Amino acid sequence: MRRRTFLAIGATVGTVAGLAGYRSRSDNSDPVIPYAPVGDERLERRDSRARGRLVDFYTAVPSGHGSGRGLPVCIVLHGASKTAADYPELGLGRFLTDSVRRGNAPFVLAGATGDRLAWRPHAGDDPQRMVHEEIPRWCAERGFDTSRIVLLGWSMGGYGSLLLAEAYPGFARAVVALSPAVRESDEIFRSAGRLRGTKVGLWCGRQDGLLGDVRALAEALPEPPAAGSFSDGRHNFGYWSRCLPAGMDFVSEALRR
Repeated sequence: MRRRTFLAIGATVGTVAGLAGYRSRSDNSDPVIPYAPVGDERLERRDSRARGRLVDFYTAVPSGHGSGRGLPVCIVLHGASKTAADYPELGLGRFLTDSVRRGNAPFVLAGATGDRLAWRPHAGDDPQRMVHEEIPRWCAERGFDTSRIVLLGWSMGGYGSLLLAEAYPGFARAVVALSPAVRESDEIFRSAGRLRGTKVGLWCGRQDGLLGDVRALAEALPEPPAAGSFSDGRHNFGYWSRCLPAGMDFVSEALRR
């Protein structure tokens, strides 16, 4: 029953994306990016003490909402093949404006480069602490409402989002995990109980090698997934771009006061 309910949620992901943007090639490998303007979108360099280096810090405000002051925050964690510097090219700012134009309450996106450490500490480099401590501080400096935070990530970033939510219960109201790079033997499963009270949205393509593990995670969660779907798609941004409209819907609802 839980699985049937989960699969029914977000069943119109492909339709929504097709209406909002342009259609990709028949193999669905190309991203589907909405026809929507970019608002205040910035890419800055910040000194991360947690990581011991300068990092790219990305923010986006939906078009028509000025500097975004007072808006809640969705922190974006990238996968292994991208960094925060790639977010503008991926069209994240356009997805954000499209979300508002479809009637969702506005929020801002923020994220920084975590490199390929799976968002875990390694040899004095701690991207997880950067997300938990520094990104909220940088966002507060911009006037964003950091009392309301959601995490969103794909692949390695989906894993990192779940790991962070388990490490700091209550830090995020919800997690959007697109094809998270989880395995049944890893700590995400061992600490799944710590996600109780945190809404989780899970998406994964049927042609993705991680499908079995993500399905198992859906069953292992202490509460059924609050959003998501298992639809046709591979482990690439072509698939994730078709999931993002539904993911943004979920983010906006989770961030409501």
